[in-house]
Amino acid sequence: MKKEYLMLNKVQGPLIILSNVEDVAYDEIVDILVDGKYKKKGKVVQIYKDKAIVQVFETTTGMSVSNTSVHFKGESFKIAITKDILGREFNGIGDARDNGGEVYSSKKYDVNGRPMNPVARRYPRDYIQTGISSIDCLATLIRGQKLPIFSGNGMAHNELAAQIVRQAKVSSEEDEKFCIVFGAMGIKYDDANYFKKSFEEAGVLEKVVMFTNLADDPIVERIIAPRCALTAAEYLAFEEDMHVLVILTDMTNYCEALRELSSLKEEVPSRKGYPGYLYSDLASLYERAGMMKGKKGSITQIPILTMPNDDITHPVPDLTGFITEGQIVLSRGIQQRDIYPPVNILSSLSRLMKDGIGEGFTREDHGDASNQIFAAYSRVQDVIALAQVIGEDELSEIDKVYMDFGRAFEERFLKQDYDENRDMAETLDLAWEILGILPKNELDRVSPKILEKYYKAVVK
Repeated sequence: MKKEYLMLNKVQGPLIILSNVEDVAYDEIVDILVDGKYKKKGKVVQIYKDKAIVQVFETTTGMSVSNTSVHFKGESFKIAITKDILGREFNGIGDARDNGGEVYSSKKYDVNGRPMNPVARRYPRDYIQTGISSIDCLATLIRGQKLPIFSGNGMAHNELAAQIVRQAKVSSEEDEKFCIVFGAMGIKYDDANYFKKSFEEAGVLEKVVMFTNLADDPIVERIIAPRCALTAAEYLAFEEDMHVLVILTDMTNYCEALRELSSLKEEVPSRKGYPGYLYSDLASLYERAGMMKGKKGSITQIPILTMPNDDITHPVPDLTGFITEGQIVLSRGIQQRDIYPPVNILSSLSRLMKDGIGEGFTREDHGDASNQIFAAYSRVQDVIALAQVIGEDELSEIDKVYMDFGRAFEERFLKQDYDENRDMAETLDLAWEILGILPKNELDRVSPKILEKYYKAVVK
């Protein structure tokens, strides 16, 4: 029989500390009663001998050591999930934000997830079309992959995420089995409203389930929000056989909440004050993407994070890059040239792209066209650096051709409208149009057979 504890030792921010506890487990959920009527939830985050530290999922305003009682539930945090959650909006701990009422289910699911046996994983192969040329052609998103977007404050990552949600699709015969789980951590009201309005206007809201933790919501809820979102994704993928795209924004807010709680628990800080377990904590979220043998569904993750001071070596993007399979990097310099989406293709990559493109997946010329664009655009950067020293008029004829290629690539291929949805064939045809600016003998990353079939020189 579980005891009820009527006195606290201390209330410190979102934490409460109790002593003389018995039979309490790490991650155990507790019911907290304030003044005998206000019920809150929390979980055990630290145990030392007979002392326990509990994180409260809501505000601790009004709580004191004498008016609060704690009852340990003897289980970890679970949420009720059914297929009816599609089209709904919940807060960070899985309570309804809309007017749809509670979710009733015979089963509840642990938000910490079920470990996926590495031997049971299937290797990701099929691609997801986003309708955005810079991603589809040059950093192709593969079903079951985790591919983060590295952005900066004030950049167009919200618009890009909303566009991906509106446009993303798998092959047409499986499209009805495709859905999106959107997890937001610490975002502003206007950002939350922007996403919801965008999904409504695009008519995709019935395929989206949202877990939103707003900027003024408790930071502890920010820690649980992505876990609730991923638990919903696991249910939809592995029990309802759906292909799920999970978008998590903003992972930097999540990490800062983790840092704040770590500081309150008086843990020894690591780089830039983040806890030493930041890497393993992020891995516990990112590694919940993938596909399993014997299951038809899949979970694909696009975490979005804003790099403080646009610093890609900051702990959050740095550790994320170690765990995930590539990244899409947004450039402030490209955005300032009025180009959307401002993807810096030279810093972006998709490590699983090579196994999900080409004949039988996208088109036979995809790999060659992608490699050639990377090589040519890299040369463009060298030419721009040279032109800044000697002036554009002094460049050689071939360097001027590369400058023309760079302008055309940014203005016609990279740049597209917020609601422009290009299919894969259209994207690859456009890539060959741009490559046609270069002389045939400059295309040294393309096989002769592909070059003969697709290359058409642009007549000036």
